[in-house]
Amino acid sequence: MKVNFFIVGAPKAGTTSLHYYLDEHPEVNMSKIKETNYFSDKEIKNQNLYYKKRSIKSLEEYHDLFQRESKDILFGETSPSYLFYRGVASKIKAYNPEAKIIIILRNPIDRAYSHYLMDYRLGLVKSDFADIISKKYRNKYSDLYFQQYIELGNYATQIARYHKQFSSDKLLILDYNDFTNNTNQVMSRIFNFLSLSDFKVASINQRYNSAIIPKNRFIKQVYSFIYLRNIFNRLLPKNIKDFIHLTFFNKDRIPSLKEETREKLIVIFKKEIENLEVLLKKDYSRWLK
Repeated sequence: MKVNFFIVGAPKAGTTSLHYYLDEHPEVNMSKIKETNYFSDKEIKNQNLYYKKRSIKSLEEYHDLFQRESKDILFGETSPSYLFYRGVASKIKAYNPEAKIIIILRNPIDRAYSHYLMDYRLGLVKSDFADIISKKYRNKYSDLYFQQYIELGNYATQIARYHKQFSSDKLLILDYNDFTNNTNQVMSRIFNFLSLSDFKVASINQRYNSAIIPKNRFIKQVYSFIYLRNIFNRLLPKNIKDFIHLTFFNKDRIPSLKEETREKLIVIFKKEIENLEVLLKKDYSRWLK
């Protein structure tokens, strides 16, 4: 078997929702684990990335994540780390030259702050967002924080690697706002790109991995134990996890990004956004407003 298509990013741009929407399609089998990181395992390990997620290391273990007895079906997986790391595009091409690549792009300023809020929720970062992007905060992970929030938003540099490896008919680049506001239309476009029959996704109004904030310090402290959290995620049924999120986390009290911080991010991302406009021949000037 070969995995037929890959959702490679960007992080915090709706990839989790897209993974589960596609898995509902009767002609699609998505990997049992989202974010296998099979093609980026070496890079993540070398960086000692602070998420401590278990990666899939062998091809046999990777293929075991799919229901291989299924026939006339497309296999797909989602690992947002694939967009950032330099050698991944060529690895995917070597694995399956006919693979199709899906990329969702979100305003890098909003994406950066959303990524920070996720790490804050997980108890992985305690410092102020503005201090991190200004490089005023230093600890053993400060460079990795800057990478995760800022460098992952350098889309032009990253997409150029996929343009080099794959022809344009193998690449589908989507807009996060379109995906969020016109989900049915975008899903139809994705089904067409993958040569699938059109399909009505039952959970289309459900948003996965959306921003939530712990209601108090105690909940934040408990939730920050990575291994304990991973055990809960594996063992607890979805209805129990939904109850925990509803009871102990807030969705309607997400702190807004300060305007002065947004202005700094506009300066940081301006050149990369302009490069993206040239690469994709598309106007992204709204991201700079």
